[in-house]
Amino acid sequence: MKRIVEFMKRNYKIILVVTALSAILWSFIPREKKEDPEKDKLILELLTMVLERGHYSPVEINDDFSKKVYHKYLENIDPTKRFFIQSDINEFSKYETSLDEMILRKDISFFNLTNSRLLQRMKESRKIYENLLSKPFDYNVKESINIDYDNLPFAKNKSDLVERWRKQLKLSTLSSLTDKQKLEEEKKKENASYEEKSFEVIEKEVRESTLKSLDEYFNFLEKELTRDDWFAIFLNSIVERFDPHTFYFSPEDKEKFDVSMSGTFQGIGARLQKKEAGVEISELISGGPAWRGKELEAGDLILKVGQGKEEPIDIAGMRLDDVVKKIKGPKGTEVRLTVKKVDGTIKVISIIRDEVETEETFAKSSVVEKDGKKYGIIYLPKFYISFENKENRDAFKDVAAEIEKLKAQNIDGLIMDLRDNGGGSLETVVKMVGLFIPEGPVVQVKAPRRNPEILPDPDKRVQYDGPLVVMINNFSASASEIFAAAIQDYKRGIVVGSKHSYGKGTVQNVIDLNQFIRSSSFGDLGALKTTIQKFYRINGGSTQREGVKSDVVFPDRFSYLDMGERDEESALPWDKIEPAKYEPLQINYDNIILNSNKRIATNTTFKLIDENAKWIFERKDEKVISLNLNDFNNELAVADEKLKKFKAISDYKNTYEFKSLPDELALFEKDTVLKQKRERWHEEMQKDIYIEETLNIISDIKLLTKGKSLTQKLSLN
Repeated sequence: MKRIVEFMKRNYKIILVVTALSAILWSFIPREKKEDPEKDKLILELLTMVLERGHYSPVEINDDFSKKVYHKYLENIDPTKRFFIQSDINEFSKYETSLDEMILRKDISFFNLTNSRLLQRMKESRKIYENLLSKPFDYNVKESINIDYDNLPFAKNKSDLVERWRKQLKLSTLSSLTDKQKLEEEKKKENASYEEKSFEVIEKEVRESTLKSLDEYFNFLEKELTRDDWFAIFLNSIVERFDPHTFYFSPEDKEKFDVSMSGTFQGIGARLQKKEAGVEISELISGGPAWRGKELEAGDLILKVGQGKEEPIDIAGMRLDDVVKKIKGPKGTEVRLTVKKVDGTIKVISIIRDEVETEETFAKSSVVEKDGKKYGIIYLPKFYISFENKENRDAFKDVAAEIEKLKAQNIDGLIMDLRDNGGGSLETVVKMVGLFIPEGPVVQVKAPRRNPEILPDPDKRVQYDGPLVVMINNFSASASEIFAAAIQDYKRGIVVGSKHSYGKGTVQNVIDLNQFIRSSSFGDLGALKTTIQKFYRINGGSTQREGVKSDVVFPDRFSYLDMGERDEESALPWDKIEPAKYEPLQINYDNIILNSNKRIATNTTFKLIDENAKWIFERKDEKVISLNLNDFNNELAVADEKLKKFKAISDYKNTYEFKSLPDELALFEKDTVLKQKRERWHEEMQKDIYIEETLNIISDIKLLTKGKSLTQKLSLN
């Protein structure tokens, strides 16, 4: 997941690397204007030098490295294997174990060969799909398609490639065909006099629509993608071998990255990530159009993107940034996303673009009553901070302010909701942990070839000393994992949620490549985001790959899927160091955890969620899809019938009433949008079974502690 990078002011070692590299490079960088290939070589050299000297764990550039780059690059440029044929691969394969030497020699002939061949094959593909879509497909034939592209061989020859295109196009049209047939049936039900379109008419419309989408997609590839765009794909196939969070930004990509860092943009308010199966929704930004629409959710795979009433474009094989470019757009315009839901169903979702406000990335709080006691909930989407202007809002100050407001409401316990929190500032999370403990270490940070540095709570004052529960899920990463781990290690509270958090235990910095040369006739060289440090819990264990394991595990849709950093091929390994000296509180939560597990085991909704998770796990390996219309419809009918059973999960609603605090209620009279956002949040919590069980847990902590301060050296068993 590509999250906001964590900056540290003490990264003087990186400054030393920058200075050393600059001194070396200034001595031989040519001043005269060069052609683009020379610029490519320069960027390649800069990247390898920065990575070798500045990356936390430099990878040896050898034959094994070469093989991984080779296969990753081919996967990136032809993921569904519909362009290259085996003779191309035979020609390319001689480079499979020599890319390491070529990278060090700044030899880009492999890129030149593959790029020119790819563009040639793409041009040939136009004729293939135009010919195939010129006549109807036979949907009565008993045949199927295997969509396990990772394990499929490349097409043997051009005729085999045409057959592959035929099946892929047939699957695409079959999906659209069944959708349109259902739409016709619904129109007939609504209006008995409605004259349904014939199968032949619908089939022809689907082929025409598919042809238009492909034409637009290939026009986009030919007209909008430059050599620099293709070369950036090649470069990232190299740098991502170091770890998943190391990434090269071309000048255009760096500009977009800077815009995203500012926190405001016009679009749908969703973060995307490239997965093997395609482009996935990794996070919805609270308050954004997608979030308000309630239809799109994390885990959805985007298949097509349509602008307003225009026919949608198939995004298979399209670069992540190019998908983002298609989805973003001016406020007030419509984008239609064809998505594959986590349960395998296909859905078209219409979203009106809007200004995505940074306000909804800030902390917010609510109060709720249970059994005569009042509890506070703080939702924190990220650990934000402004490094340029310390007077701006940051998560530490905002959470501290929310705690004071909640304390004024005489709360009996506090829930910190860090679900989907992708991280942020290391400095901020260290100070925030300090709101809940009197003193002591919070996290350990290690740079290459240096002893670990212990980062302590900078303030001995305790802002809140009552019962505390931290909520996490599979997408809680980085700084949120530091917070949950510290609370867990100190036994300051209970961590609840998914089996484990994301497992990102590394720190990145963005390095501007232009700083390494005094002047350049090549223009902007872009930037490199690279991993420079690793952080560890105070107990000595790393969160890398393993994440933070919940004290109480809630069943969720992803319970049986292996998600997170551990799913990344090039992720840095888990390890541990010496623990820091700290004193955990003498509190025994065992009975509370046991009672929660008993409630979960007997709860019908949790049982259904677990059953749904098992069903999703069983379907994940279904790679063969029927291309026979009747069989395809039967498969859809079986899935739809199963989904009816799981609908009870979304229909769930608890009996609690969540309320805004007095200062926010006063704002609602003037800010109806804010009121709407908070009402939507409260409505979500009413439908959130995880919140309900978390309230049960914090009530039990309240009974255990009997109102005593949890930051004192107590023995509570």
